[in-house]
Amino acid sequence: MTEKELRKKAMALPLQPGVYIMKNKDRKIIYIGKAKKLKNRVSSYFGSHSNHSLKVIRMVENVDDFDYILCDSEFEALVLECSLIKQHQPKYNILLKDDKGYNYIKITKEEFPKIRECKRIDDDGAEYIGPYTSNFSVKQAVEETLKIFKLPRCNKKFPKDYGRSRPCLNGFMGICSAPCAARISKEEYADNVKDAVSFLKGGSVKAVREMQEQMLEYSENLQFEEAAKLRDRIKAIKNLEEKQKVVSINVPEEDVFALVNSNKKACFEVIRFEHGKLTDTEFWLIDAVDDLPQSRFELIERYYSMRSRIPSRIAVDGEIADEELLREFLESKRGKKTEFIHPQKGEHLSIVNMCISNANEHLAQHQGRLGKELAALEDLKNLLGLEKLPEYIESYDISHTFGADNVAGMVVFHNGRPMKSAYKRFAVKSFDGQNDVGSMREVLTRRFNHYYNDDEDSTFKILPDLILLDGGEPQVNAVLPVVRSMGIDVPVFGMVKDNKHRTRAIALNGGEIEINSHRQVFTLVSSIQEEVHRFAISYHHNKHKKSTLSTSLTKIEGIGDAKAKALLKHFKTVTAIKNATVEELAQVSGISQSNARQVFNFYHKL
Repeated sequence: MTEKELRKKAMALPLQPGVYIMKNKDRKIIYIGKAKKLKNRVSSYFGSHSNHSLKVIRMVENVDDFDYILCDSEFEALVLECSLIKQHQPKYNILLKDDKGYNYIKITKEEFPKIRECKRIDDDGAEYIGPYTSNFSVKQAVEETLKIFKLPRCNKKFPKDYGRSRPCLNGFMGICSAPCAARISKEEYADNVKDAVSFLKGGSVKAVREMQEQMLEYSENLQFEEAAKLRDRIKAIKNLEEKQKVVSINVPEEDVFALVNSNKKACFEVIRFEHGKLTDTEFWLIDAVDDLPQSRFELIERYYSMRSRIPSRIAVDGEIADEELLREFLESKRGKKTEFIHPQKGEHLSIVNMCISNANEHLAQHQGRLGKELAALEDLKNLLGLEKLPEYIESYDISHTFGADNVAGMVVFHNGRPMKSAYKRFAVKSFDGQNDVGSMREVLTRRFNHYYNDDEDSTFKILPDLILLDGGEPQVNAVLPVVRSMGIDVPVFGMVKDNKHRTRAIALNGGEIEINSHRQVFTLVSSIQEEVHRFAISYHHNKHKKSTLSTSLTKIEGIGDAKAKALLKHFKTVTAIKNATVEELAQVSGISQSNARQVFNFYHKL
């Protein structure tokens, strides 16, 4: 549908709550939203874009049709929207990605079990506690537990290494029971591990209560040595808690959110407290937002759709759009009351300010990391007279051996850095022989055919801001008509080398631009040219090597591609095949006695 047709359809919607589902021309869902009044909300997308963000404009450009579902209330629409987003994961809904993976605490199954953090559950008979969403909390829990229960952190294997060496520094400091020096028996070690697991599962409050009861029992039975061990363990837990009170609040549980915005990026930060202690912290760098209250609503909704635990209190650094609706939604998930607070003074304000400071720090680190790259891109934009910053650059190079095994490499630089997940390799198919210009023409044609025909998830669907070809004006002149004839409006330039194979200029349709005097541009373009050359030539070498090996073997009578591959898979190298006896060759699956004799005779000139 055209945008005019979409607006006409939207204007016919009722003024009722509901969920709208935007789809592209392939009928794939790209955005899901809720509305108090469907007609007003959906029709606002189609018409003037003056109040729309760049993200919304791009989304609308891809909309070919939409569906809708009527609801009895805005709350019902919110619940349905959340469910549908989780089910379909539309491209333009993903403010936060739950891509941090899960974390587990592993208790190995061996005579002297070890407690470790890990990322997955293996079928190894070990005990696993989890999953946890935060690597921070798992690391902290494991470190605390090993210290309190004096369990080893080293990679020594017990009982193999039991009593065979002097203790390490941890043993001398008294934070490891040092089984390596036989300072603890197998039975006592097993008891410590059992208590440690109980501590991890039940938490410090429950563990201390149980230890105090056990310590009292030991004292009454005159088992003073055992009571003293528990006393020291309780003291270690309490000392740890005292240290953690540096960052604490006087509530059982609370999540603190901050959203800090900059020109191009925003940082969404959360700090989580349980039992008054800071237990977790996470952050996401996202595209800059236009509407802070609305973005807080969407981010907090998305955050808790990814998490099972919802606290009784949530502190936020600013206004939330439709706060009552969001509170009602969270309470329905939690089954208990949840409160939003906007601190103005006291300890809660200091914690919110700490959350804001952390978000600012993450943004500053991100900007600092990209500062030089963005400055180089700005200089490149000005030097080439581009309309916008070339944040997404594609570069191409051709590689061959005297016209044989023609290949091309495509590398991508995003914000001045290699984006290896988008690299592509092409085997030139339309001709044999040395023709770099013809090869480049074929490769760019195939690249943009992918742009028009691939699924939405393909990196080929990303249109570059700039194309850099390894070569001069002939390559640019050959490729430009191809790109333009396919309806692609992307600037195309060449990268020219001097007689020492170093970058010296950028070629365009009608001349060259010298870049040696532009240090940041020179460094960036040189890096791109070196990377695309490395990538293309490594692909060519692999292809040529396989071609050479295959040609050598397939020259032998009775040996085709399948048998050549079987021989290489078995012997690994051609040299090993040359040195093999007839009997050894005949042991390979698919190789007959006659084949083996032919191979042997070929390499021994018989």
